[in-house]
Amino acid sequence: MRNSGEGQTNVLQFDEAATRKLNEMREAGRFDDSAIRVAVEEEGASFLYQLEVVKTDSRVDADDLVMCDGIPFYIDVTSAQKLVGATLEYVDAMDGGGFRFENPNQPRLLANPLAARVQQVLDDKINPEVASHGGRVSLMDVQETKVFVRLGGGCQGCGMAAVTLRQGVTTTLMSALPEITEVLDITDHDAGENPYYSS
Repeated sequence: MRNSGEGQTNVLQFDEAATRKLNEMREAGRFDDSAIRVAVEEEGASFLYQLEVVKTDSRVDADDLVMCDGIPFYIDVTSAQKLVGATLEYVDAMDGGGFRFENPNQPRLLANPLAARVQQVLDDKINPEVASHGGRVSLMDVQETKVFVRLGGGCQGCGMAAVTLRQGVTTTLMSALPEITEVLDITDHDAGENPYYSS
């Protein structure tokens, strides 16, 4: 892994594949007078990551600076706290591949024991099944014994979403975790021009 920079030098590391891909992009002129800004937001039980190419003079004093073979990465203070110990990886895939974060940190919601157990059931039993239909179920909140989820991908806007939620998600969660009293869908099924195919 490659990592050097100022401030917290353990904020972000890079695996060999990511370093190689970034080098290819730099040699192709993609980062002339440019840097990459990394931002992380919490959304329920997930982190949302954003990589944006910015001008090198856009760095502010509070930003952490991490270098990867001459390419500067700017990370704001709030995002840096969520990235300590994380690694930026590059994964080849049939659809073209891309960058992803391997992050040992967890969103605050998962400090709730019930939320952590719900997420485990989603990961182990529910999402592998709905992924075969291009969908995903995300945990958004837990309030006492009520669980709030959002359907995404092929599930968003799908006419069978209510059936999926009632017969699949709700039944599986309440069977695995009897303390749950209600599973609520907060998906905006009308969002987007073609929500059925939105990610």
